[in-house]
Amino acid sequence: MSRKESHDPALVAELASHYEAILRLIGEDPQREGLLKTPVRAAKAMLDLTAGYHLDANELMQKAIFSHTGSSMVIVRDIEFYSLCEHHMLPFYGTAAIAYIPNGEVVGLSKMARTVEVFAKRFQLQERLTAQIADAFMDELKPKGVMVLVQAEHMCMTMRGIKKQGAKTVTVVTRGVFDDDERLRTDFYRMLEHC
Repeated sequence: MSRKESHDPALVAELASHYEAILRLIGEDPQREGLLKTPVRAAKAMLDLTAGYHLDANELMQKAIFSHTGSSMVIVRDIEFYSLCEHHMLPFYGTAAIAYIPNGEVVGLSKMARTVEVFAKRFQLQERLTAQIADAFMDELKPKGVMVLVQAEHMCMTMRGIKKQGAKTVTVVTRGVFDDDERLRTDFYRMLEHC
């Protein structure tokens, strides 16, 4: 949902009632001045943070696929994203890098970033997020291969539990020619270092 669109008022009200109940359950007073509008703000924020459930990555990519005869690796790196851990509903955030080898078609560069956003705006595991991005490219673009690298910091590790600030999780998924061609994987890593 874009910023210009409004959320369904009935859905916002229902979610807000649950946030109000949570505030009471943890010992807060939802009628306190600073919290009066918090349940509604939290409901709208949750709808924004989970907008990916209402988006289709393949449909999004279909809008910007173009014929292309080259077969050089295409890389977009440093795609910033924010997501929510499905275990604690706490944020994790970081960057994604996507590389693919065209097979007669390329996709608009902005759609690569939007594809990351579709899957990030859901309750996630980083491992699943990485695989979903790669699979969306393979399904819709049908490249010779795709490689996705995601690195992220998880608030469930830094705010609670082990409390290790700065710890990053790195996940990598390869499909197609990247599975078996070590040279391609090495080229991908080298380009990430030098770009």
